[in-house]
Amino acid sequence: MNASPFTPEADVRDQAPQFVLPLVVRIERAAPPARTDALETAARAVLLMLGDERSLGDGEWAQVMRDWQDARIRKVVRRARGAEWRKAEALPGITVTGKSAEVRVFPPVPLDGWPKELAKLQVSGTDLDDPEVPGGVDPGVPVLWMSPDLDMSAGKAMAQAGHGAQLAWWDLSVEERDAWREAGFPLAVRTASPERWRELTTSGLPLVRDAGFTEIAPGSCTVVADHPALRPRP
Repeated sequence: MNASPFTPEADVRDQAPQFVLPLVVRIERAAPPARTDALETAARAVLLMLGDERSLGDGEWAQVMRDWQDARIRKVVRRARGAEWRKAEALPGITVTGKSAEVRVFPPVPLDGWPKELAKLQVSGTDLDDPEVPGGVDPGVPVLWMSPDLDMSAGKAMAQAGHGAQLAWWDLSVEERDAWREAGFPLAVRTASPERWRELTTSGLPLVRDAGFTEIAPGSCTVVADHPALRPRP
């Protein structure tokens, strides 16, 4: 998969049937999740879907996962609460729980073929805040660095964090993927300082350039995936 799945330029991926990976974040009125935890939980959900045995080999989700990854990599985050969330949980997928966030990821669906239980959920209204400034990160933990230059809704940022996690996954060896999975996919999402961002975007680490379908301009650099196994050797 040499052609980028994210950039706005036309490529062979546009000729394939297009799919989208649905993610639903639970946002109850009385107890919305923290923004950073929602981003981290969404990224972990994408990794769990990529590494699930049902997504691999002859698994029940394997063919649609291959079809999705052969086309543009689209992820859409919708929100649910109460009965909507319970209906979403009844569909095949994986629910991932963070410190305050719950995110359910589903096998890819055709771009215009969402299940009715998910199609009626809202994309807007995913604005979330961090009640506390996120703390430091251990040097051994992979970090998905978000651009300091872009203003994105939490839903859009969750999708971008998922993109970054997926690029890291693709670049890792089988042994490195297995080690990450067995550790429970530890990761952190943080916003880089402007100076750090300039270094990261020229470091050779996996970089997401968004296709610009929603919210931001095509070609915008959104996330750098800083996994220790992918860092350039000094």
